[in-house]
Amino acid sequence: MSVIELHNLRYRWQGQSQDTLAIAELQVEQGEHLFIRGASGSGKTTLLNLLAGILKPASGSLTLLGQTLHNMNPAARDRFRADHMGVIFQQFNLLPYLSVRENVQLPCHFSARRKQRAGDVQGAIERLLEHLGLDRSLWQRAVTELSVGQQQRVAVARALIGSPEILIADEPTSALDTDTRDGFLELLFREAQVQGSTIIFVSHDPHIASHFPRVVDLSSVNGASMVE
Repeated sequence: MSVIELHNLRYRWQGQSQDTLAIAELQVEQGEHLFIRGASGSGKTTLLNLLAGILKPASGSLTLLGQTLHNMNPAARDRFRADHMGVIFQQFNLLPYLSVRENVQLPCHFSARRKQRAGDVQGAIERLLEHLGLDRSLWQRAVTELSVGQQQRVAVARALIGSPEILIADEPTSALDTDTRDGFLELLFREAQVQGSTIIFVSHDPHIASHFPRVVDLSSVNGASMVE
């Protein structure tokens, strides 16, 4: 089943003479792990913002889980994003005044659907943190007391809580060394596999592409070419 479908999608920033994105067609299946690469300015962030419903395409269609986001009102798009997407940001965006547990629980405060899917929320938090290898002694600490690698695990757990269908990872490994980066990818793939989540991973680092079964390159002259 296709989780994401793009047809003749075009987006152009106001005042520009050329399209930032021009994707003829792209389909992403349920449970697929997709890597999106491209140099700075190739449209990676624009594509993520379109997928998240933050931006609306100039033309074409974008369907997620059978729903056309750009036909929804802003409140409905926000609700869809909260219910169905987990996001891992480049800088993690953890709340410094909250503990590890509280940061992971945040999506369940904003989405009744994810809270329901998590079931026993505290139990779900504990299972995720254990699977991700974060020592129990750290769970009540503020995230500012954690190392970068530990904060990364918290960010992954927060994105995964409540089993969202789509995980978006926006340059989350840019500041990591090779060993830490590879360990992070292994953890992410393992947990997403357990939940059946689809991964959309964006980076300018070409070395990460070898970890993914499918790659989309946004750096071609005509906007976006598909690389299997």
